[in-house]
Amino acid sequence: MKKVLRIATRKSPLAMWQAEFVKAELEKHHSGLKVELMPMSTKGDKILDVPLAKIGGKGLFTKELEDRMIAGEADIAVHSMKDVPMELPEGFALGAILERHTPTDAFVSNRYESFDALPQGAILGTSSLRRKAQLKAKRPDLDVRDLRGNVGTRLGKLDAGQYDAIVLATSGLQRLKLQERIRHELSPEICLPAVTQGTLGIEYFAKDLETLELISVLNHKPTEIRTIAERAMNRRLEGGCQVPIGVYAELEENLITLTGLVASLDGTTVLKDSASGPAEQADALGTALGDTLLSMGAREILQEVYAKEATPQKVSKDMQAQELADRIAEIFIDTVADKMSDQIADKVAVKVLQALQDKS
Repeated sequence: MKKVLRIATRKSPLAMWQAEFVKAELEKHHSGLKVELMPMSTKGDKILDVPLAKIGGKGLFTKELEDRMIAGEADIAVHSMKDVPMELPEGFALGAILERHTPTDAFVSNRYESFDALPQGAILGTSSLRRKAQLKAKRPDLDVRDLRGNVGTRLGKLDAGQYDAIVLATSGLQRLKLQERIRHELSPEICLPAVTQGTLGIEYFAKDLETLELISVLNHKPTEIRTIAERAMNRRLEGGCQVPIGVYAELEENLITLTGLVASLDGTTVLKDSASGPAEQADALGTALGDTLLSMGAREILQEVYAKEATPQKVSKDMQAQELADRIAEIFIDTVADKMSDQIADKVAVKVLQALQDKS
């Protein structure tokens, strides 16, 4: 049995938390096993002035970790399952799906108690097309804008006054011990989660049975069933991690209930349906729900989304200046944050963003 296991991970604070969590769990289950972290920045971490959907879509946060495994520098990679493409590259497989953490989205604001309390024209920040579409459907009067960066940087932009409120994954805030920033969780009725949101997965080489034996002890069967159903629906829709698709599976004993959604970017059209069936038919259930949404018009909506996101957009000088300011702030904050306490790093983030905003 292996004595050392190396984890490829992104350098962002949230990704590092996820890798540290898996490291601790593996070492707890296997006495004598040493788990090492191999952190790196991916393309998705580096390009911070462009919406995620325009950078690369499928595999944006996973491919470079896989390349590191191919180079022999790591044995496994830890991913947020919502970032994992529906089809893995040849030779790779998922060896464990960990127990799901809170799957909802969180409303965060320094001024307003709830999403409903936002005034007309309030600026709401999110990086997700799925959130944008659903929140615009509920509140077409809001000014919903892109928001990039790691969790700390996004909160810094909120604190600098660039947004009236932002929406982040609840699980990410909880993992980073920032749950006090959450004003309230958005129920699935308001904002259906992303595919497998709140779930971690471990990727390995499919032929490496020794590694599989080590990581499979962390697999959580109920979460695996829910993951299978949600990913099956998304696969049928040919959706990536950055499209306006939401899905949420609930498992009660042996009955799985799946709710899925596809929405236009402006939120004027929302297609939504549910299906239930036995847990052993999770994959077929997800595929069937995908077929239902396609019959309702989902294909046309998604084709329009892909066409629009592929079209170059003209950017004003003011927007270019703001994007450059955001980029400089990201580089500075990511460079120094690991040398500071969380409290000091947050204060620095706010000051840097405020200064750059004034200059731009």
